[in-house]
Amino acid sequence: MRVLNKLFPKRKNKYLPYMREEHEHTHMVEATKSLKKNIDLIMAELHYSEDIKIIFLEHSHKAVVYIESLVDQEKMQNKLFIPQSNYDTHHLGRLPNTRHSEDINEVIYALLSGSAVYIEDGEKRMAIFTVTSSHNRKIQEPDSEKVLRGAHEGFIESIMVNINLVRKRIQNRDLVVKYYRIGKKMNSNMAVMYMDGIASPKNIKELERRLKAISMDAVLSPGFLEELIEDNSMSPFPQMLNTERPDSVAANIMEGRIGVFLEGSSTCLILPVTFFAFYQSPDDYNSRWISSTFVRLLRLMSFIIAIGLPSFYIAVVGFHFEVIPDPLVIPIKSSINNIAYPPILEALVMVVIIELIRESGIRLPSPIGQTIGIVGGLVIGDAVVRAGLVSNLMIIIVALTAIASFVVPSNELSNALRLLTFPLILLASTLGFLGIVFGFLFLLIHLIKLKSFGTAYLAPVAPFRARDVMDTFIRLPLFLMNKRPKDAAPMKEDTGGRSREWKKNER
Repeated sequence: MRVLNKLFPKRKNKYLPYMREEHEHTHMVEATKSLKKNIDLIMAELHYSEDIKIIFLEHSHKAVVYIESLVDQEKMQNKLFIPQSNYDTHHLGRLPNTRHSEDINEVIYALLSGSAVYIEDGEKRMAIFTVTSSHNRKIQEPDSEKVLRGAHEGFIESIMVNINLVRKRIQNRDLVVKYYRIGKKMNSNMAVMYMDGIASPKNIKELERRLKAISMDAVLSPGFLEELIEDNSMSPFPQMLNTERPDSVAANIMEGRIGVFLEGSSTCLILPVTFFAFYQSPDDYNSRWISSTFVRLLRLMSFIIAIGLPSFYIAVVGFHFEVIPDPLVIPIKSSINNIAYPPILEALVMVVIIELIRESGIRLPSPIGQTIGIVGGLVIGDAVVRAGLVSNLMIIIVALTAIASFVVPSNELSNALRLLTFPLILLASTLGFLGIVFGFLFLLIHLIKLKSFGTAYLAPVAPFRARDVMDTFIRLPLFLMNKRPKDAAPMKEDTGGRSREWKKNER
């Protein structure tokens, strides 16, 4: 290769001293005073793409450059061309809402974001106008995070609109937004949002360190970003909370957590989080605390049912028939008597069928997907029982398992529960109750060791903090929760939540 490189050296670009290398995204490339050279630099960097338009003004001494596929033509007319009837073009760079730059890289980023650039011959400074064409969908409630009471707004695919929705709820001068460019080729716009004076500086610095270490060509979605910066990518459990609800993001930011937005996605990543954060819902705080506590305990109980019920059934039928009460022995024995293969195959077949029905229901259009889910489940369930392939009891067990996995408010954790069902089934089929105990012990050890940006995943249970338990398994009245949870390591723990002091003053 070296010999070939010496024989056939690469042709040098005459503008190479002015242009950035692919890996030099952060270096400034200073513009020149030559209009032609500045335009040549920009065009060379953008590979002379044919949707780049250059409009020359005043005998080609001035020019406006923009990418026609990204700008709004009506905004261009109103902001750039119509003012020429009232202003001399010399004042075009001094119009309101204009920023200036002498950095070619910054100008290119602005063009790729949908801005127009005004350049003068003999002037290094270039004026940047925001004339982006926006095609945003309507703000509506997220389908995966519906609530009975509270706000019915959800994020959309515009990062500016999403930040606006959070800022409307937190109208405070300490709310900080920082922008980043991520992906060497794609240059996706990303925003980090937190409360200065509440969020942990250590968490902020650690997030910035991990973001700067990303060197991929493209980060297409928050799923990419999550895998690149989370503590343990080999764990089935999500270590960042995904949400499309502005009220959830605002509540977490006020507790000292950090929100991460990515352009083109309606999902916000919240960090650091604990296991119990995935079982919390906005409805818990919009209804009576007693009923919220009951529902939350029900959700946490569904965790055990979702991963342990099929394995428990297999262990009882295959190894520990003596634990079945006497009145149930005959019905259960008659149900499984005519099944030709062992319970593990029976369970695996039914779990796989349920997963196939669930996936097909998601991928198909909504009306067809609902029909497939209901009709497919009823028809297949009845047919396999009549054919003697699966017992009636197994149908009940698998149906309860599927329902329990849907109770989880977080779709990411629900997927983890579906995955954990299979290893526990295999352990139960080989070792019975002992296998289930080993499986749950391994799971507990993994959860205790797992961290989310240095925060213990099972906090406040491990390590135990009695004060923070009031918003985990249970949800006590809000006036008693006057301290922020320590798992987010907030700088300021007191929330000032002593709103029931008026009761004492009445005495």
